[in-house]
Amino acid sequence: MSAFVVLAACGNEIEDPLNWDIESFDYMNQNEETVSLDDLKGKVWMADFVFTNCETVCPPMTFNMSKLNDALVEEGVEDVQFVSFSVDPTVDTPDKIKDFMANYDLAEADWQFLTGYSQEEIEAFAQENFKALVRKPEEGTQVDHATWFYLVDQDGKIVKAYPGFQDVPYEDIINDIKVLQKS
Repeated sequence: MSAFVVLAACGNEIEDPLNWDIESFDYMNQNEETVSLDDLKGKVWMADFVFTNCETVCPPMTFNMSKLNDALVEEGVEDVQFVSFSVDPTVDTPDKIKDFMANYDLAEADWQFLTGYSQEEIEAFAQENFKALVRKPEEGTQVDHATWFYLVDQDGKIVKAYPGFQDVPYEDIINDIKVLQKS
């Protein structure tokens, strides 16, 4: 019996899942197409909150997401959607987003970079759904935001949150994605 428990803990289930529901949304991607929660249903996806003129954490976070995609490809894991929510939607137009995306290998992946909502809307959406801070100060061009990567299951539930800026646990993320894809 104890051998079974050890095996189960080694990767056949998600340990301590968050199971946070995501409310329905309809946002615009880099190609000016509408992307909704319904469009993502049935897919395993990784989400983050970034913006194109970020001077600190967003470039390394996006590089880390690219590195995760490369590791998934190397492991033969397919059908993972990447979703970035802009935390500076008044600045992040589709053209600006496309220019930003061109700097990363992730641009070749299934990557939706979303915008087309108000600052107030993304701040509330991030807090209410992802338990994540997004706050644009009245002064300056930089937006305060969480630096987590979020794993979302096929039903639109946030299953896990992982550090996305430093010490990214790639192996854990890949294992958890494989578990979700088997379920």
